[in-house]
Amino acid sequence: MNLYSYTGPVTMFDRCVANCWKGETYASSEKKAKSNLIFQYKKQNGLTPASKVNLPGKLVKLEQ
Repeated sequence: MNLYSYTGPVTMFDRCVANCWKGETYASSEKKAKSNLIFQYKKQNGLTPASKVNLPGKLVKLEQ
């Protein structure tokens, strides 16, 4: 498992809802890490699972 970090904007339905959100997660791939981070954001902000949230910035792999 690798540790991934994200610091950047969050969009919802193609509108920016957060300019600089930060999250970290352990995952086996970058795709899974992005999914985990989107889930974290939805949970922290009380959004429904069906909300269309996107992280348009880059993920950074911190360690292997």
